[in-house]
Amino acid sequence: MPGILIIAHAPLASALKAVAMHAYPDCARRIEVLDVDAADTVEAVETRARAQLQRVLTPDAVVFTDVFGATPCNAALRLADNPRVRVLAGVNVPMLWRSLCYENDTLDALVVRAMNGATQGVMQAAAPRPPNQTLESACDDPVHDHHQ
Repeated sequence: MPGILIIAHAPLASALKAVAMHAYPDCARRIEVLDVDAADTVEAVETRARAQLQRVLTPDAVVFTDVFGATPCNAALRLADNPRVRVLAGVNVPMLWRSLCYENDTLDALVVRAMNGATQGVMQAAAPRPPNQTLESACDDPVHDHHQ
């Protein structure tokens, strides 16, 4: 099963691991996280991320990051120089949960599973209520001139 590394703005990476440990404690232990502080450079994050990546490569790994184009993602993209590493931006809880506990998944299958979790996990959970309107029944018609 591919390993998982989460690189995100602090404290999101650690928070996502905590959520994974809450739901899937046995599977989430193999997740590595890297919280990126506002002052961190891409180079500094890349250096730390490469060390953590070595711990999760089994021999493949998926790197989740929060926002495409931001420092965590830019550092993660540098890890993709390894053909056994995939980088997915826009990490969310459904994406992460869908990626856990599938020991026989290939790297490509895990990427598909994670992407499906990310997109299917975003939905409008409740429709907005209509604004307060004055309700009039048919018998409230002041003219009463209905002809049949």
